[in-house]
Amino acid sequence: MNIYTRTGDAGMTTLIGGRVAKDHLRVDAYGELDELNAFVGWAAACCREDGYNELREQLVEIQHELFDCGSDVAYAETKQNSVTYKIHAAQAERLEAWIDAHEDSTPAIRKFILPGGSDVASALHVCRTVCRRAERRLVALSRQETVHAEVMKYVNRLSDYFFAAARRANVIAVVQDQEYVRSAEVFRRQERHD
Repeated sequence: MNIYTRTGDAGMTTLIGGRVAKDHLRVDAYGELDELNAFVGWAAACCREDGYNELREQLVEIQHELFDCGSDVAYAETKQNSVTYKIHAAQAERLEAWIDAHEDSTPAIRKFILPGGSDVASALHVCRTVCRRAERRLVALSRQETVHAEVMKYVNRLSDYFFAAARRANVIAVVQDQEYVRSAEVFRRQERHD
């Protein structure tokens, strides 16, 4: 089997149910989810030590769900009414439980922190920022075409997960978060989810 098809040589690609230009907003949105998935794979690969087993398992599950998100986004607008979506409210709710568990095992946060610390935390902060970019692309798409609401919710919650998981990774590595020195006190634990 050849991995090249030559069908996209003129700048067009196939959605589920139609063909569009490769720079179509829908293609851009699921492309961002694909990029995020690659970074999550990198973060999971950074979780080599035993203390990161649970985190690695969570990241692999997230990778599967990002494929599901991409699939849900890849339906042409004309197919949106006949889609059986793969992402449901339960996945975002599970992310919330993971976020709460990570937050319960990290020191209280009062100020903005610099992205970084351990290798795992740094990789997770990259995931967080790429996730926010993917979310912005989904929002832009949603202004013109249908986007499954549960994908929007999941991706929004996912960036919060990466923040909490990065802080947890620093705790596991015994690396202290570095506060942004000019930050005001802006965080209260119960206001983390946006």
